[in-house]
Amino acid sequence: MPDTFDEAFITLIPQHRAFINQLFADKVVEVYAISSDRSRGWVTMNGDDAAAVQAVVEQFPLYPYLHGVEIDELFIFDSASSRFPPISLN
Repeated sequence: MPDTFDEAFITLIPQHRAFINQLFADKVVEVYAISSDRSRGWVTMNGDDAAAVQAVVEQFPLYPYLHGVEIDELFIFDSASSRFPPISLN
């Protein structure tokens, strides 16, 4: 992410969020997180391979502002939020 957010960057945020929300709806994005100091972000995505994920990332409206994008293929992804909720017999 850039060190400072200029007007052009800020103007793109709503478009970027709408795109990310659509990717959530399409089950492409599983997790989206930005650090509290807004210097780094992480996105867990579904894709056939790293090239397919890279192609989606390059469509992010904020992509021109991102520095050092790294893509790592995951072998296992597990989280509390992706598990079935506990069964209640009530």
